[in-house]
Amino acid sequence: MSFHLEGPWLSTTGKKKGPKKWASADAKRKAKMLDDMWKEKLKALGIEHEEKKRKRAFSLPAISSSVSPKIPPGRETEYIASRDTGMIPCTKKTDTLYTGTKIKGIGTMHKSNAVPVFSDEEAVDISKMRR
Repeated sequence: MSFHLEGPWLSTTGKKKGPKKWASADAKRKAKMLDDMWKEKLKALGIEHEEKKRKRAFSLPAISSSVSPKIPPGRETEYIASRDTGMIPCTKKTDTLYTGTKIKGIGTMHKSNAVPVFSDEEAVDISKMRR
């Protein structure tokens, strides 16, 4: 299937959402009111969402580039050598060749169908075959 010929509806990239469109001005006003009420309730409970995120981000230690994972004591693994099975060269298999005397050749019948030819009569019959 050729995706370069299809439109953007088949793409999994570029699905960015634009600004939210409201069905009406009344729906937008209600959503804004509910959002404000929710923020007020969070403030009343002492939970400020953005402040909470900021505090969590600044409380974490900074990651330096020199930090490397440490192996706990007692878990050091000794070097285990690979098993030597000996070298076996990969060579091409010799082509199989028919050395008998019964088959005279290969004929082509309907739609490139290969058929063995055992006698001269069969060869003539195959050549006279119609579609």
